[in-house]
Amino acid sequence: MERNEIKGKIFQYVGSTVGQVCATDKDEPDTMHTRLKYSIIEQLPAYPTLFSMHPTTGVITTSSSQLDREVIDKYQLKIKVQDMDGQYFGLHTTSTCIINIGDVNDNLPTFTRTSYVTSVEENTVDVEILRVTVEDKDLMNTANWRANYTILKGNENGNFKIVTDPKTNEGVLCVVKPLNYEERQQVNLQIGVVNEAPYSKEASSRSVMSTATVTVNVKNQDEGPECSPAVQTVQIKENVPAGTKSNGYKAYDPETRSSSGIRYKKLTDPKGWVTVDENEGSITIFRSLDREAESVRGGIYNITVLASDKDGRTCTGTLGIILEDVNDSGPVIPKQTVVICKTVMSSADIVAVDPDGPTNGPPFDFSLDSDADSDIERKWRLTKINDTAARLFFQEDLPFGTYRVPVRVTDRHGLSLITPLNVMLCNCVTENDCTLRTDTRTGHGEVRLGKWAILAILLGIALLFCILFTLVCGGTGAAKQPKVFPDDLAQQNLIVSNTEAPGDDKICSTNGFTAHTVGSSAQGICGTLGSGAKNGGQETIEMVKGGHQTLESCRGTGHHHTLDSCRGGHVDVDNCRYTYSEWHSFTQPRLGEKVQLCNQDDKHKHAPDYVLTYNYEGKGSVAGSIGCCSERQEEDGLEFLDHLEPKFRTLAEACIKR
Repeated sequence: MERNEIKGKIFQYVGSTVGQVCATDKDEPDTMHTRLKYSIIEQLPAYPTLFSMHPTTGVITTSSSQLDREVIDKYQLKIKVQDMDGQYFGLHTTSTCIINIGDVNDNLPTFTRTSYVTSVEENTVDVEILRVTVEDKDLMNTANWRANYTILKGNENGNFKIVTDPKTNEGVLCVVKPLNYEERQQVNLQIGVVNEAPYSKEASSRSVMSTATVTVNVKNQDEGPECSPAVQTVQIKENVPAGTKSNGYKAYDPETRSSSGIRYKKLTDPKGWVTVDENEGSITIFRSLDREAESVRGGIYNITVLASDKDGRTCTGTLGIILEDVNDSGPVIPKQTVVICKTVMSSADIVAVDPDGPTNGPPFDFSLDSDADSDIERKWRLTKINDTAARLFFQEDLPFGTYRVPVRVTDRHGLSLITPLNVMLCNCVTENDCTLRTDTRTGHGEVRLGKWAILAILLGIALLFCILFTLVCGGTGAAKQPKVFPDDLAQQNLIVSNTEAPGDDKICSTNGFTAHTVGSSAQGICGTLGSGAKNGGQETIEMVKGGHQTLESCRGTGHHHTLDSCRGGHVDVDNCRYTYSEWHSFTQPRLGEKVQLCNQDDKHKHAPDYVLTYNYEGKGSVAGSIGCCSERQEEDGLEFLDHLEPKFRTLAEACIKR
């Protein structure tokens, strides 16, 4: 054998395999020298013999049912193995096998006592009232030993519970719901106990549960008054006069079952209809009762009463006053505005309700209420649909508008009430489309704006505000743009003037000038006629002292030219008038001098590409020269200035000098 000591574990069952012993022999295999045989030569304790061993395989099994861990929990076997198939001359060796007996749940937990007695005061809760103990021979702190307790009988109301203390394995009995001494003075319980682990088959033939009885005595306490039942009712007619007395709420002492010595106080009374007697709890009607009031639900009016004893202990209860219905309210029509779409319908349904109870309500009678002089019955007609509804027809081709139609509704006992209906005849398809109201006194219609019309108006207003905002922002941006006209000089642009009288004649210095045509867009000595000059019109030439030495104005054919000389820049401007001959006399010698000096070299000779020679190709044009420097004078064609309207004459007189 490889080891001299072998350990194993077996549970207490007959035929269970304990283990297998294996030995090795180093001789030649498959010979008598290696054919081994096993046997048990000694058992401790020796009695009784509980184990057997297979001679060839070495398997150890239990051979008796007398294994009991609670009696002997460990056995020791001495084992021999011999070669030569166990013959006496064969070589052998021995070893020791230790077998531990495992625990099975073959012992029931049992109560140390069969009955217990305990007590508890009434109205107490969540208190421990008893601990019970059990005995179990199984291995401690295992599932075979731990106990589970349960209440088998007597806990139908759920006043108790029992749990296991994990440290001591005791059962702890507690009160989880208060007890009432006046109801039960003693409670008898039956409790049982089992293990956490299931019982073994050998133990199944016996009872699997141990039981015990527990007697719980309930101790009385001096309690306050008891409001039982919590809701009490009385029945009163709703039309009883003030001062009427009736039974009220009653509380009692649970020990004596008496109401003596208990005082009462009203806590809530929504309408203040009743008063409560302090000593008896009876009620007295303080104001007239109304079954149809909002605070009455289902014909019952509730008040709250507080009951107290001499020691100040209290309880609270509710007194429901059942109001017997009296026929004191007539039927009414809740929907007093009726719409009839005249184009698609000729009538409308009306429904009446009665706040009184069913015995004083429908069936209703419907009728038109009209005076002798009224034409209500000629225009309208009522037909009954059922016990609570009628149908209203218009009998003539009435115009669209609103009409007042009084309808009388009578209940089953003859109590009636008149409801004035506002009947609207509309040109509509559904009631929601009705937008016309008519004043029955004047007959004139009043147009009512619908929701879409109001929305369209609002959108239009919003659009108008957007346009105004855009214009304001655009004007602000335009004001910030740079000026088109120079501040110093208004060359080639019309000058805005508010002067409506002729200007004064001025003599201007001829020490340099700048000329331009008012309204003209062309520049240069030979510029074309601009938009500022028209046929038969007048062309104004302004000369600015100290300005550029260029000529920008041309004399057009058939025009009369005047020369306005000014001083440019920030110098004051003096306006003068010249005839064309004066202009020509002034400019001709100076222009010739300027042309003579153009493009000359250092020796005062013309450049080769400057003096050009042109051949004569025929007679001149009948129209004459069209250049801006033409000497042709045509001062005719201004006769239209004599026939101007009055508002242009002042302007003409300011522009020309005749």
